[in-house]
Amino acid sequence: MSLRDLSPDEKQTIIEHLEELRKSLIISVVAIIIAAVGSFYYSEQILTLIMAPLSSLNEGLVVTGVTEAFFVKLKLSFLSGFIIAFPIVVWAIWRFFKPALYPQERKYVYILLPISVLLFVTGVLFAYFGILRLVLNFFIYIAGSNLETMFKVDQYVSFVMAFTIPFGLVFELPVVMFFLTKLGIVNYQMLAKNRKYALLIIVILAAALTPGPDPVSQMFMAVPVYLLYEISIWISKFAKRSPGRVEDESNLENKS
Repeated sequence: MSLRDLSPDEKQTIIEHLEELRKSLIISVVAIIIAAVGSFYYSEQILTLIMAPLSSLNEGLVVTGVTEAFFVKLKLSFLSGFIIAFPIVVWAIWRFFKPALYPQERKYVYILLPISVLLFVTGVLFAYFGILRLVLNFFIYIAGSNLETMFKVDQYVSFVMAFTIPFGLVFELPVVMFFLTKLGIVNYQMLAKNRKYALLIIVILAAALTPGPDPVSQMFMAVPVYLLYEISIWISKFAKRSPGRVEDESNLENKS
């Protein structure tokens, strides 16, 4: 069915949804840009913080291009802007999906929104404080004593960004599974039965999301994510499908 086959009311509904999506995207982008502009003023302090795991290993960074330092600080500003604006981004997503939720489902959102932000920050901090130094130490050890390690600031910052942000996103898994259970898309039996397939997907995602091809960083991501999957199974067991959706589905079946 194409757009021209829809009734005027259906077309209006689709246009309204697209307009709401556009507004949500604009809110998210503007929030990130404003936070990034403010973060640029503190880019030197942010760079010092990013360098801390490497500095603790008695390693430093070098600049090999005229504009490299500027663009690195710009990149760091947007990274900080995304983290700072993440609550607003989550709110914008909630704003878009709110009309599709039942009243009893909306009350869970008000609880899970701060939990979602907390999980994202926890994932980023876990990657930064718990794993990053170990991964860097592994790479330095692999280089051996015959090679002098010199890390470019641009490559190092890109590595840190590509390593920490995915952790924050995958830590949202329990919240995502809760809502998918409430919507009736997944259930406890499905998640528990397909553990082995979930593990395979997690390993593949860990290989795709980690910046390096080494098995160490992939393992450090895969293990916590699988533990989160197990937590999600437990959450799904207690998060039953919303009664309103069950009733609507029954009404549709009766009509057909």
